[in-house]
Amino acid sequence: MSTNDQIVSPINKASDLLVAALEAEGVEYIFAVPGEENLDVLESLRTSKIELVLTRHEQGAAFMAATYGRLTGKAGVCMATLGPGATNFATPAAYAHLGGMPLIMITGQKPIKKSKQGQFQIVDIVGLFDPICKMSKQIVHGNTIPSLIREAFRVAQEERPGAVLLELPEDIAAEETSEHVLEPHQRHYAVAGDAVLTEAAEMIRAARMPLLLLGAGANRKHARSALSKFVNDTQIPFFNTQMGKGVVDERSELFLGTAALSDGDYLHCAIERADLIINVGHDVVEKPPFFMEEGGTKVIHVNYKAAQVDQVYFPQVEVVGDLAQSISKLGEFLQGPLEFDRSYFQRVKNETDLHTSEGADDPRFPVIPQRFVSDTRKVMGDCDIIALDNGIYKIWYARNYQAYQPNTVLLDNALATMGAGLPSAMMAAKLYPERRVMAICGDGGFMMNSQEIETAVRLGLNLVVTVLNDSSYGMIRWKQSHAGFDDWGLEFKNPDFVQYANSYGATGHRVERTEDLVPTFEKAFEAGGVHLIDLPVDYSENQRVLIDELAAKVCLI
Repeated sequence: MSTNDQIVSPINKASDLLVAALEAEGVEYIFAVPGEENLDVLESLRTSKIELVLTRHEQGAAFMAATYGRLTGKAGVCMATLGPGATNFATPAAYAHLGGMPLIMITGQKPIKKSKQGQFQIVDIVGLFDPICKMSKQIVHGNTIPSLIREAFRVAQEERPGAVLLELPEDIAAEETSEHVLEPHQRHYAVAGDAVLTEAAEMIRAARMPLLLLGAGANRKHARSALSKFVNDTQIPFFNTQMGKGVVDERSELFLGTAALSDGDYLHCAIERADLIINVGHDVVEKPPFFMEEGGTKVIHVNYKAAQVDQVYFPQVEVVGDLAQSISKLGEFLQGPLEFDRSYFQRVKNETDLHTSEGADDPRFPVIPQRFVSDTRKVMGDCDIIALDNGIYKIWYARNYQAYQPNTVLLDNALATMGAGLPSAMMAAKLYPERRVMAICGDGGFMMNSQEIETAVRLGLNLVVTVLNDSSYGMIRWKQSHAGFDDWGLEFKNPDFVQYANSYGATGHRVERTEDLVPTFEKAFEAGGVHLIDLPVDYSENQRVLIDELAAKVCLI
């Protein structure tokens, strides 16, 4: 289909050209809280095939757009007005920037040719967003729109993906234009050369105890098939970072665990014993699960880009190029299963599995983390999706919840912002209506964007929202206690979450016995629509399990 065939509406003005260019890029949705400076674009969208998704806050719009980018690899698009509308995009822009999610933000602005309002609501949005975007530009003439849109999508989607901001002043949006859109084209990455693949293969063959690490970058560009084959063919044990969960099925006997803590967890016994780490999809924004030192463990870096070297990361070999194709070719160079002693890694796996399974059937109420994580896993299928907000529960899910498919555990271990869990789950539910989708939020993070429950109901989504209720900012309260400070200043009161959900047209549930949790999940999913589950939780296990027990552990000899 040609570009002209894709355009639904005629092009008379710059806003029409903008929408036509977005259509040519394959944009399905624009998530927005429009203002008067966006009215020309809004009118152009009215006759477009692009669906306008109206949200209740600009953060909700941009978090949804960023998650669209994360799940599809194509840039999600959101729109807001000038001033406060645009500044509300700042946190989601940083979320996409650090999290490697392709995102296009379109913001309005007062007329730039002639203005009668002085500096009313005017902030230098382009300058403000420049440090947290891959590109930030004002559109100063309608005829530049086709090339700017094409470049914006290229920049946003190219490795490493991230955010782009385009500011469209209202007088530019309204001006006449006779330009046409540009035809998008595919970008293909080169494959690493034979020389470096030979060197990497020789290092792997020479290793006594190699380990494979799957990071955030491996969770993009559909690398699962190649990496799964590499693991099965070589029989190298693997572990992952939080944002690398699910790249390879975590039910594998070769899976050692997720590096959810900076150090001290049982998994780190294996990391410390390894003499070679094959680091696939490394992303510097994630807390490194290992530190390099002179004369220590060697590292092979496999990624789309060269390593960003610092004091604790300076790989000896870099395999740079298309990740999936490079790892496939490296597997061919290795030619089948490697011969080395895996017994120590197996013992570490046994210890880790035993530790992370403790408490899975604990009957205490309020519910402890090990139990609510286990019960969540029981009701979610292989391809179903959980979207985590940010709090201490994120560590419990990263360690104890096995992911079977890529991007079925949506968590943010880059910006680690609160407030993103609900919009992320909404986007997943909209994209994949046939899957079960659950948002898992602390009561603090949920209330930061809880108004989007109305959006979820209006969109007719099938979504379960579990609110982990401890009436406090639990992560900080835990760290306050661990630091030896008094328990002070971090508690609050919540609304009645059942009534709150019902007031939006959703269905509220309150769990009052631990044994009712799985039946409540099942009832909500079977009924369809938007459901909120108020789940009282007890985080007293945090200190015992995540600090005391791990501090007392001794790595196997």
